[in-house]
Amino acid sequence: MTGKDLRIVFMGTPDFAVASLSALVENGYQVVGVVTAPDKPAGRGQKMQQSAVKTFALTFQIPVLQPEKLKAEFFIEELKALKADLQVVVAFRMLPEIVWKMPALGTFNLHGSILPRYRGAAPLNWAIMNGDSESGVTTFLLKQEIDTGNILFVEKIQINKDQTVGELHDELMGIGARLVLKTVDALAEGTAIPISQDKLEIEPERLHAPKIFKEDCRMDWHQEAEKNHNKVRGLSPYPTAWTELSAPDKENIPLKIFRTTLEKCDHSHEPGTILSDQKKWVKIACTNGYLLLTDLQLAGKKRMGIEEFLRGFPRIHSYNAV
Repeated sequence: MTGKDLRIVFMGTPDFAVASLSALVENGYQVVGVVTAPDKPAGRGQKMQQSAVKTFALTFQIPVLQPEKLKAEFFIEELKALKADLQVVVAFRMLPEIVWKMPALGTFNLHGSILPRYRGAAPLNWAIMNGDSESGVTTFLLKQEIDTGNILFVEKIQINKDQTVGELHDELMGIGARLVLKTVDALAEGTAIPISQDKLEIEPERLHAPKIFKEDCRMDWHQEAEKNHNKVRGLSPYPTAWTELSAPDKENIPLKIFRTTLEKCDHSHEPGTILSDQKKWVKIACTNGYLLLTDLQLAGKKRMGIEEFLRGFPRIHSYNAV
């Protein structure tokens, strides 16, 4: 049996998942159904929007299931009716046992890390924020505890020192899609050799990659410059690092930061002190250096480069970052 003989159900929601679904469909694999998130209102007009995976599936006339609850009896019956040999999960929510155990060959997940490193919702963000020099994607068989199943295949890549999480995301989409095809073929042919994650060592601080909330994105200028630089990279372009510009007798102004350049050096400025030539550069003091801001966005304004920003904010040096 080959991978193209299998009946496959694909589960996913965002653009990252579309790359893998597209690779399956365009290479002739039998995707007999797609499971994705329900449509939801979005944007200023709160118009109903469908997931990127649903949009792709409908283009290729693939049946789409959008359950609110994954244990709902109606959904379970619909899923059984697709008679899948294998289920493939990419960027979807946690599945109940009745779902992931359903196909004869089981269910595997594509995860954006080198497992067991960075189990959880935001593996790419945390890899960059922690200053890692490598990342990758892993396929593994699902089990009850999230991201703990036996590993099938891993593909590693180097992280550039100035690379953002958005750039890493886009690079790993294609690599992950190819790994999905490799995994489907190996499971069909019986050549995959699952490896228990219990046998692999990992630093405790790199085990979990929890969901990131707004307050987690706030800059702390009392941290080292390199750590702050990595935080900006790890949150760009989304959910985005931010700070506030503060001046006496003025209301604080929120500022999103998308890109910085690291300048490590000794200095006597208080953390959060803003320095600028008012024409071409702005930098903010950290404990052992500065971050030069190169790409940012004021509240209510568009994203812009530093020179455009300075033309519209001529007295930046009179503020501090808090």
